Amino acid sequence: MADDNFGANDDFWLFGYGSLIWKPPPHYDLRVPGYIEGYVRRFWQVSEDHRGTPEAPGRVVTLIDRAHWETLVDEHPSPHLTWGAAYHIPQQHVAEVRNYLDIREINGYSIQYTPFHPSHSPADPSVPKPIKCLVYIGLPENPQFLGPQDPQELAAHILKSRGPSGENREYLFMLEEALLGLSPESGDGHISDLVSRCREIEGKEYKGDDGKRVEIKRADFGGVELHKVGSTEEQEEVEK
Repeated sequence: MADDNFGANDDFWLFGYGSLIWKPPPHYDLRVPGYIEGYVRRFWQVSEDHRGTPEAPGRVVTLIDRAHWETLVDEHPSPHLTWGAAYHIPQQHVAEVRNYLDIREINGYSIQYTPFHPSHSPADPSVPKPIKCLVYIGLPENPQFLGPQDPQELAAHILKSRGPSGENREYLFMLEEALLGLSPESGDGHISDLVSRCREIEGKEYKGDDGKRVEIKRADFGGVELHKVGSTEEQEEVEK
């Protein structure tokens, strides 16, 4: 549940575990790499507004409470830590940024709070450890949450999906690159396995029966105009 007073003391911190890692919110003045505990990151959330359309939804990441995840059947193991980046938003920009985030994360995500552990001591001694962060999560009861997915089918679905913010595969590939850039320990096996499966499928689908390169078939986007908007107005998926 949202706390309207969160950030009133110049302590508004946001944790990003998906697209926010490489596509940060506006007006942040500190970015701190690190991790949270007690959650599992999975590509189990439908995207109808950014990396897909209502007619052909894409897939994006959400966080699942580890205790709930352990009751599910999942082919991928999960690291103990969920890596990402925390952003500090100055008090004078909190209202604007919260409105921006509420629009960006509107498709099935809700506000939660979690302790965030910086990977190293920030240069600013006023930064607390751990940091209480706001985070957007697609909870299992939201209609966009899919639950466990077959990895090969999920990879194939990501490859064919596209929405107003671009190709679904771009989201996956950039997420892996961003995670690997945070720390030597910040990789995510679920993400890397999906990337490997997508690369393998790409290699096969670009060759036809005659050995010549052919285009990969895309989903029918229902006539939606694909575009990207300016950085301070962008409405990107979450997490992220």
